[in-house]
Amino acid sequence: MAHREADAPSEGTAVSSIRTVKLKDLVPAATNTVNTTFIVLDKAAPSARPSHRHPHAQAARDSGGGGGREEKEVTCLALVADETAAAHFLLWGGECGAFEPGDIVRLTDGIFSYHRGNALVLRAGRRGRAEKVGEFTMLFVETPNMSELQWGPDPNDGRRMVQEAVVSPYSQIFKPLR
Repeated sequence: MAHREADAPSEGTAVSSIRTVKLKDLVPAATNTVNTTFIVLDKAAPSARPSHRHPHAQAARDSGGGGGREEKEVTCLALVADETAAAHFLLWGGECGAFEPGDIVRLTDGIFSYHRGNALVLRAGRRGRAEKVGEFTMLFVETPNMSELQWGPDPNDGRRMVQEAVVSPYSQIFKPLR
Protein backbone atom coordinates (compact mmCIF):
# COMPACT_ATOMS: atom_id res chain seq x y z
CA MET A 1 0.00 0.00 0.00
CA ALA A 2 2.97 2.36 0.24
CA HIS A 3 2.69 2.98 -3.51
CA ARG A 4 -0.98 3.99 -3.18
CA GLU A 5 -0.27 6.34 -0.30
CA ALA A 6 2.56 7.99 -2.22
CA ASP A 7 0.21 8.61 -5.15
CA ALA A 8 -2.61 9.96 -2.99
CA PRO A 9 -2.93 13.74 -3.03
CA SER A 10 -2.31 15.52 0.23
CA GLU A 11 -5.31 17.18 1.81
CA GLY A 12 -6.13 20.51 0.25
CA THR A 13 -4.44 19.80 -3.08
CA ALA A 14 -6.20 19.31 -6.38
CA VAL A 15 -6.32 15.94 -8.06
CA SER A 16 -4.67 17.07 -11.27
CA SER A 17 -2.96 13.88 -12.42
CA ILE A 18 -6.12 11.77 -12.24
CA ARG A 19 -8.43 11.85 -15.27
CA THR A 20 -11.99 12.38 -14.07
CA VAL A 21 -15.20 11.55 -15.90
CA LYS A 22 -18.71 12.93 -15.68
CA LEU A 23 -21.49 10.47 -14.92
CA LYS A 24 -22.95 10.88 -18.44
CA ASP A 25 -19.72 9.38 -19.79
CA LEU A 26 -19.87 6.17 -17.73
CA VAL A 27 -19.66 2.95 -19.74
CA PRO A 28 -19.92 -0.54 -18.19
CA ALA A 29 -16.48 -2.12 -17.86
CA ALA A 30 -14.71 -4.76 -15.80
CA THR A 31 -11.88 -2.47 -14.71
CA ASN A 32 -11.46 0.01 -11.88
CA THR A 33 -10.95 3.17 -13.92
CA VAL A 34 -13.74 5.53 -12.84
CA ASN A 35 -12.62 8.74 -11.15
CA THR A 36 -15.52 11.12 -10.54
CA THR A 37 -17.22 13.41 -8.04
CA PHE A 38 -20.94 13.37 -7.28
CA ILE A 39 -23.57 14.26 -4.68
CA VAL A 40 -25.60 11.64 -2.81
CA LEU A 41 -29.30 12.38 -3.40
CA ASP A 42 -30.95 9.45 -1.62
CA LYS A 43 -29.95 6.24 0.12
CA ALA A 44 -31.86 3.00 0.72
CA ALA A 45 -31.73 1.11 4.00
CA PRO A 46 -28.86 -1.37 4.32
CA SER A 47 -29.59 -5.01 3.50
CA ALA A 48 -27.65 -8.14 4.39
CA ARG A 49 -27.27 -11.30 2.36
CA PRO A 50 -24.95 -14.31 2.59
CA SER A 51 -21.40 -13.46 1.64
CA HIS A 52 -19.94 -14.99 -1.52
CA ARG A 53 -16.35 -15.57 -0.54
CA HIS A 54 -13.48 -17.32 -2.30
CA PRO A 55 -13.53 -21.15 -1.70
CA HIS A 56 -10.30 -20.95 0.33
CA ALA A 57 -11.91 -18.46 2.70
CA GLN A 58 -14.91 -20.80 3.07
CA ALA A 59 -12.58 -23.72 3.88
CA ALA A 60 -10.81 -21.61 6.54
CA ARG A 61 -14.17 -20.71 8.10
CA ASP A 62 -15.31 -24.34 8.05
CA SER A 63 -12.09 -25.47 9.76
CA GLY A 64 -12.57 -23.08 12.65
CA GLY A 65 -11.25 -19.89 11.11
CA GLY A 66 -14.65 -18.20 11.18
CA GLY A 67 -16.42 -19.91 14.05
CA GLY A 68 -18.74 -21.79 11.67
CA ARG A 69 -21.02 -18.77 11.25
CA GLU A 70 -22.26 -17.76 7.86
CA GLU A 71 -20.92 -14.29 7.13
CA LYS A 72 -23.29 -11.63 5.81
CA GLU A 73 -22.36 -8.89 3.40
CA VAL A 74 -24.11 -5.61 4.12
CA THR A 75 -24.85 -3.35 1.17
CA CYS A 76 -27.04 -0.35 0.45
CA LEU A 77 -27.89 1.45 -2.73
CA ALA A 78 -27.69 5.23 -3.17
CA LEU A 79 -28.84 7.56 -5.91
CA VAL A 80 -25.99 9.88 -6.89
CA ALA A 81 -25.69 12.62 -9.51
CA ASP A 82 -23.52 15.32 -11.00
CA GLU A 83 -24.40 18.12 -13.42
CA THR A 84 -24.60 15.68 -16.36
CA ALA A 85 -26.41 12.53 -15.17
CA ALA A 86 -27.36 10.28 -12.26
CA ALA A 87 -26.49 6.67 -11.36
CA HIS A 88 -27.00 4.06 -8.67
CA PHE A 89 -24.02 3.78 -6.32
CA LEU A 90 -23.54 0.54 -4.36
CA LEU A 91 -22.13 0.96 -0.86
CA TRP A 92 -20.53 -1.96 1.00
CA GLY A 93 -20.16 -2.58 4.73
CA GLY A 94 -18.91 0.53 6.54
CA GLU A 95 -19.56 2.69 3.48
CA CYS A 96 -23.31 2.35 4.19
CA GLY A 97 -22.98 4.46 7.33
CA ALA A 98 -20.26 6.75 6.01
CA PHE A 99 -22.35 8.63 3.43
CA GLU A 100 -25.68 10.44 3.72
CA PRO A 101 -27.87 12.41 1.31
CA GLY A 102 -26.24 15.78 0.67
CA ASP A 103 -22.68 14.46 0.92
CA ILE A 104 -20.36 15.22 -1.97
CA VAL A 105 -18.20 12.18 -2.68
CA ARG A 106 -15.02 11.70 -4.70
CA LEU A 107 -14.70 8.21 -6.17
CA THR A 108 -11.20 7.12 -7.16
CA ASP A 109 -10.53 3.93 -9.15
CA GLY A 110 -14.21 2.99 -9.05
CA ILE A 111 -16.04 0.60 -11.33
CA PHE A 112 -19.31 0.86 -13.29
CA SER A 113 -20.48 -2.69 -13.91
CA TYR A 114 -23.26 -5.21 -13.50
CA HIS A 115 -23.89 -6.56 -10.02
CA ARG A 116 -26.16 -9.42 -8.90
CA GLY A 117 -29.48 -9.51 -10.70
CA ASN A 118 -28.09 -7.56 -13.66
CA ALA A 119 -28.22 -4.27 -11.75
CA LEU A 120 -25.83 -1.77 -13.31
CA VAL A 121 -24.15 0.15 -10.49
CA LEU A 122 -21.24 2.43 -9.77
CA ARG A 123 -19.11 1.23 -6.84
CA ALA A 124 -15.68 1.56 -5.29
CA GLY A 125 -14.92 -2.14 -5.64
CA ARG A 126 -11.95 -3.74 -3.91
CA ARG A 127 -9.34 -1.39 -5.33
CA GLY A 128 -11.31 1.85 -5.36
CA ARG A 129 -11.90 4.49 -2.72
CA ALA A 130 -14.87 6.73 -1.94
CA GLU A 131 -14.34 9.75 0.30
CA LYS A 132 -16.53 12.61 1.43
CA VAL A 133 -15.17 15.92 0.13
CA GLY A 134 -18.03 18.33 0.88
CA GLU A 135 -21.74 18.84 1.52
CA PHE A 136 -24.82 20.23 -0.20
CA THR A 137 -23.32 22.66 -2.73
CA MET A 138 -23.25 20.91 -6.07
CA LEU A 139 -25.33 21.28 -9.20
CA PHE A 140 -26.97 18.06 -10.36
CA VAL A 141 -29.55 16.53 -12.68
CA GLU A 142 -31.60 13.37 -12.12
CA THR A 143 -31.87 12.35 -15.74
CA PRO A 144 -30.52 10.49 -17.56
CA ASN A 145 -29.87 7.77 -15.01
CA MET A 146 -26.94 5.79 -16.37
CA SER A 147 -28.00 2.72 -14.35
CA GLU A 148 -31.34 2.70 -16.18
CA LEU A 149 -29.87 2.35 -19.67
CA GLN A 150 -29.68 -0.90 -21.59
CA TRP A 151 -26.17 -1.62 -22.88
CA GLY A 152 -24.89 -4.03 -25.50
CA PRO A 153 -21.64 -4.91 -27.24
CA ASP A 154 -20.23 -2.39 -29.68
CA PRO A 155 -20.61 -3.91 -33.19
CA ASN A 156 -17.21 -2.45 -34.13
CA ASP A 157 -15.38 -3.58 -30.97
CA GLY A 158 -16.85 -6.46 -28.93
CA ARG A 159 -14.75 -5.46 -25.90
CA ARG A 160 -16.66 -2.19 -25.55
CA MET A 161 -20.28 -1.50 -24.59
CA VAL A 162 -22.65 1.00 -26.22
CA GLN A 163 -26.05 2.36 -25.19
CA GLU A 164 -28.90 0.43 -26.79
CA ALA A 165 -32.04 1.75 -25.12
CA VAL A 166 -33.39 3.79 -22.22
CA VAL A 167 -35.11 1.53 -19.69
CA SER A 168 -36.29 4.55 -17.70
CA PRO A 169 -35.15 8.20 -17.77
CA TYR A 170 -35.33 8.30 -13.95
CA SER A 171 -34.32 5.82 -11.29
CA GLN A 172 -36.91 3.06 -10.89
CA ILE A 173 -35.70 2.55 -7.31
CA PHE A 174 -35.67 6.14 -6.03
CA LYS A 175 -38.57 8.48 -6.82
CA PRO A 176 -37.70 11.82 -8.50
CA LEU A 177 -37.09 14.71 -6.07
CA ARG A 178 -39.70 17.02 -7.63
